[in-house]
Amino acid sequence: MRLPTWLTQHIAALRALLVFTVLLGLAYPLAFVAIGRVPGLSDKADGSLVTVGDTTVGSSLVGQSYTDADGNPDPRYFQSRPSAAGDGYDPTSTSASNLGPESVVDTLSDNPDDASQSLLTQVCARSLAVGKLEGVNGSRPYCTADGVGAVLAVFYRDGLTGPVTRVVSVNQTDKPFLPTYGGVTVEPAQNGKDYQALGGVITPIRGNAPSSPVVPADAVTASGSGLDPDISPAYATLQAPRIARERGLTLDQVHKLIADHTDGRALGFLGEPAVNVLELNLSLDGK
Repeated sequence: MRLPTWLTQHIAALRALLVFTVLLGLAYPLAFVAIGRVPGLSDKADGSLVTVGDTTVGSSLVGQSYTDADGNPDPRYFQSRPSAAGDGYDPTSTSASNLGPESVVDTLSDNPDDASQSLLTQVCARSLAVGKLEGVNGSRPYCTADGVGAVLAVFYRDGLTGPVTRVVSVNQTDKPFLPTYGGVTVEPAQNGKDYQALGGVITPIRGNAPSSPVVPADAVTASGSGLDPDISPAYATLQAPRIARERGLTLDQVHKLIADHTDGRALGFLGEPAVNVLELNLSLDGK
């Protein structure tokens, strides 16, 4: 007896469902669980958790913050790079800020929930804070002395050309970082105003900061995942004098710890050397 065409099609679909359920729903996951138990891979499959005694202190694959009870950087520890994942290094909220190089104008508002900082101002503020913590010059090009993006909205008589008629420091609502520009007094910004929409030409001002800032880039920018456990050797070295002072160690001792926990480029040429902050801080506590 020949089955109806519609029933044959349904039986074929059911068979395909069962086959793919077994292959992709059972065999495939179980195969990867088995691979994860292979010696040398099991630690990574379990999250590379790091324990001290009976206490799990973190994962060597996920960064974390080192702060005091008030949420300020703990000067006794090496600091990680910034994180945009949740409140910082939250694996359930792994993400980047989604801000790019053209993000230079802050959103100013009387309502704090509507206000937001541009990427440029975030970088400027972080650089200033790191400079203060480490006792070095935290200035950067295109940043004001008070740690916001040095950006003007310049209004020209003929739109994009002609004499300057008005200038606004778009990221500052108090005293502008420049008194005049193009012979015109610079105004502070007003909350809620979009000066670019009003016809202003957004003009970043480089300033006189060194072209190679003392504070390295990874100290002021978050990683794409927000979970980066590593910092650059340059950032670790910048923190070494503070660590030596707070811990009563010599600078040579701290530099040796950094060198011992610096991983080179993968395969000798991929990526950049990196220092795992958790492992470095644990060694520091042991010291």
